[in-house]
Amino acid sequence: MTYTTNAIESLNMVMRKYTRNRRIFPNEDSTLKSLFRAIREASKTWKSIHHWKPALQSFQAMFGEERVPLAALNNHVTQFV
Repeated sequence: MTYTTNAIESLNMVMRKYTRNRRIFPNEDSTLKSLFRAIREASKTWKSIHHWKPALQSFQAMFGEERVPLAALNNHVTQFV
């Protein structure tokens, strides 16, 4: 859980960095493009998660097929961007 929380906080920090200097965006598309660039930049430093497939199997057992589809188990190495 800590590993996930740290990754989320790290991503939030990168997104704040990209949006901090621009207080006003002209439209929703420019906001989404800026956040997309922030996520793309952050994903360059991401590493693979060890033992991800067993974790996905546990999540599926706990939360069911509607929240963790079988496709996620088959493609346990996902592309974020």
